[in-house]
Amino acid sequence: MTRAPTAAWAAPYAPGPVRAEVTLPGSKSLTNRALVLAALADAPSVVRRALRSRDTLLMAGALTTLGCRVDTTTDDWSVEPGRLLGGGSVDCGLAGTVTRFVPPVAGLAEGDVAFDGDPHMRTRPVGEVLTALRALGVRIDGDRLPFTVHGQGHVRGGRVVIDASGSSQFVSALLLGGARFDEGVDLLHDGKTVPSQPHIEMTVAMLRLHGVEVDDDEPARWRVAHGPVRAADHTIEPDLSNAAAFLALAATTGGSVTVRDWPAETTQPGDVMRDLLGRMGCTVVRDGRGLTVTGSDRIGGVDVDLHDVGELTPVVAALCALADGPSYLRGIAHIRGHETDRIAALATELRGLGADVTELADGLELRPATLHGGMFRSYADHRMAHAAAVLGSAVEGVVVDDIAATSKTFPDFPQVWSGLLDAR
Repeated sequence: MTRAPTAAWAAPYAPGPVRAEVTLPGSKSLTNRALVLAALADAPSVVRRALRSRDTLLMAGALTTLGCRVDTTTDDWSVEPGRLLGGGSVDCGLAGTVTRFVPPVAGLAEGDVAFDGDPHMRTRPVGEVLTALRALGVRIDGDRLPFTVHGQGHVRGGRVVIDASGSSQFVSALLLGGARFDEGVDLLHDGKTVPSQPHIEMTVAMLRLHGVEVDDDEPARWRVAHGPVRAADHTIEPDLSNAAAFLALAATTGGSVTVRDWPAETTQPGDVMRDLLGRMGCTVVRDGRGLTVTGSDRIGGVDVDLHDVGELTPVVAALCALADGPSYLRGIAHIRGHETDRIAALATELRGLGADVTELADGLELRPATLHGGMFRSYADHRMAHAAAVLGSAVEGVVVDDIAATSKTFPDFPQVWSGLLDAR
């Protein structure tokens, strides 16, 4: 799927409190995991309220290339697993989930499967997954995009040791396919702490919903038993990471924003925004309608380790740049390997708007400053574009160079965002 053309966008400014309710599209993380498991299942299933975005359509396209039928014509996507076949090409775009989750499935296919993606995706790490698959019996040419998986119709599986300190997706990729490997998979992480642990917990929970036996009792070790992947329908929760920007509007404008249908229990890392916004001076209430955040007359600084929720960093950094006290965002060295080097990009773009920022090896230090308008580059990164929108709600004259980057997980983001501020 080709990304939408680059489109500069003047971020709407809110001179007063925003009071709004918003219904957000589904979680990309949940949708793409559900699609992979449906493709490996023993019968058809449905992914209800699937997110329709560039990343999820790329995943649907990849699984179709491998011989599955994925009907994306309605809000509820039906998936018919088929005999996994090679002979095709997978477009990964800028989607880490496609680049990392699909190669284990391709290893189960009969024939060669070629993988490539956007230029920046060729620089993002995937080698740990490919090295692990080789150790489990899969023949692969290449260590980064482009690469080719030579599927033989099965994967031996067994024990493998990896360093997943660069991305939790390395673990999830191998667990998702593990039940279909001849010997299952016994995965041991050997390295620094794995980032974004909630995403691994999400993967394990979804595997268990499909009847897959997963043993995660030992720290840094996951064992998936060989066996069938039972068909199971999924209803996708709202994307709580995308919700971060909308909830931040309450803080930047002193208003009140409700995200409808916030789940009572979830494995999504975005749920941490409740605690973060409370620490920054907001009032946070979850009830039958959803989650409501009400801002005050100030934004407080925070000292926080975002290691497990690194995807929230751009929006949190935007709020910290507007805070009346210093902030320290720590534990996020791994986000240098995301869609862009998010630490360096945030430091550069925030300074360009007048922020007082120090770039650290594993995070950012921000001090109170007076911000002004200007161009904010997104680096084709949806989370960077979200940060710019948050800043623009409080600072007149912020322009995002490429709002189309938001199509990765929320194609209607600029329209929905502008509608909320226009209706203020």
